Amino acid sequence: MSTSSLVPKLVTVLREGYSRHQFANDLLAGLIVGVVALPLAIAFAIASGVKPEQGLYTAVVAGFIISLLSGSRVQIGGPTGAFVVLIFGIMAKYGYQGLAVATIMAGIMLVLMGFAGMGTIIKYVPYPVTVGFTAGIALIILAGQGRDFFGLNMETVPSEFIPKLMAYGSHLSSINLWATGLGVFTIAIILLWPRVTRRLPGSLIAILLTTALVQYFNLPVETIGSRFGAVPNSLPAPHLPAFSLVQVREMFFPALSIALLGGIESLLSAVVADGMTERRHRSNMELVAQGVANIVSPIFGGIPATGAIARTATNIKNGGRTPVAGLIHAATLLLILIFFGKWAALIPMATLAGILVVVACHMGEWQLFARLMRCPRSDVAVLLSTFLLTLFIDLTVAIQVGMLLAMVLFMRRMAETTHVGKMPDLLKEDEENIGDPLSMSSRKVPAGVEVYEVAGPFFFGAADKFKRALGTVAGRPKVLVLRLRHVPIIDATGLEALENLYKKAFRGGTRLILSGVAPEVRHVMVRSGFIHRIGRNNICADIDSALERAAKGIEK
Repeated sequence: MSTSSLVPKLVTVLREGYSRHQFANDLLAGLIVGVVALPLAIAFAIASGVKPEQGLYTAVVAGFIISLLSGSRVQIGGPTGAFVVLIFGIMAKYGYQGLAVATIMAGIMLVLMGFAGMGTIIKYVPYPVTVGFTAGIALIILAGQGRDFFGLNMETVPSEFIPKLMAYGSHLSSINLWATGLGVFTIAIILLWPRVTRRLPGSLIAILLTTALVQYFNLPVETIGSRFGAVPNSLPAPHLPAFSLVQVREMFFPALSIALLGGIESLLSAVVADGMTERRHRSNMELVAQGVANIVSPIFGGIPATGAIARTATNIKNGGRTPVAGLIHAATLLLILIFFGKWAALIPMATLAGILVVVACHMGEWQLFARLMRCPRSDVAVLLSTFLLTLFIDLTVAIQVGMLLAMVLFMRRMAETTHVGKMPDLLKEDEENIGDPLSMSSRKVPAGVEVYEVAGPFFFGAADKFKRALGTVAGRPKVLVLRLRHVPIIDATGLEALENLYKKAFRGGTRLILSGVAPEVRHVMVRSGFIHRIGRNNICADIDSALERAAKGIEK
């Protein structure tokens, strides 16, 4: 791995030279993104089951570190909707102490992934997995807004999806029309405000207007202050949560889910940013940045953070082109926290619910979900499994099962591409139709010689197919020629199948000759010692030399 892949983009920008003109653009973009991030940080924190100020702490601390160390020039980090379901589940089961430990562990995992060069590997998470859990998260976030959006008189809300909906139904008689009106008004402002200007986010305008209405008319709706109390106007003193070996073991899988989700989301955001700026990010450095941010965030009372696609796109659209814009975004949020933090207690809960309803609807990508439903059945199975497990079981389980199912189905699909058979049979299907210069149609196979071919990856998924096909060898031919010209790779199981074939042939007095072995496959055979056992003379460059050697073997 190149050392340049672990250099923050901020260092590269400063080496290239940083102009006053670019600072002016970054300053404007950073201020705008900071304002955009304010309501989202509060809303995501409340939806995650933590205090509103903890969302702000995360946006300030983690957002600053991510921009400082990021492998992308324009990445904006902080709390995101993708983490809501995961954090809520961890909070319900382990409390904030468990969440803090899991977040720090996830940060360490991300740093190790970055230094291990896994930034490129983690990007190959199957698309149906990401779409499946994203759609599931969107529905859960949407369902989670029922109490606040309708102002229902409920002490607690079940965490499970179906019980939550049933609980809403049993409390519909307590609906607060003022709260519902504020929620609808919030959604209308967010959807219509871009027609006025895109410089200021509709969510901020909605917060300002609805908060003013509630205070002026003294509307009977719940606010952040009435539920959570006063909002602090400063960052808390750093405090490292207590660790125990038992807790570390207990939080391993939640931490792994945070790390995987954070890595996936941040790299997706960086890829989107690359497309918008025509730049390339450093994926390994991006993982390191996310890791450090998640290690430090809980020390200041924060929650898990990752790259935020919507805020990163907002940064780019408003002229941000260097990490300085992200640093200014974090500084803007800190100033808002210091000077206006106490006023956040006046924000109506119904307004935040309306904001999250819009976020969830945009997050779901339902058109893409419907399009993937028309893909091959294996992809649909991965998509629906991940989606349903996220919705009804747990996001941690959904990610793990989705990845496992995707890998198993991929291996099955790869095994299906591997063909093994007797040459005359394969000849009728392939070589006659494509005019292969190495076709057996123009070659005479000596009596007592049988030719078989393997085409495709020769790995454990295809080994059984190989054994069944070679089990059809009639009698005991004097020479068995096995063509491997279309085998790009071979693993230990495939090699073991060849070993068994060689031993069986040797015991039956049959000579085994291999033809057209690729350099990569030959290298594996040399390292394992198989090439020594079969004999180098019995590995031929092409079918002509293999048939010539087979004929000499019969003559003997």
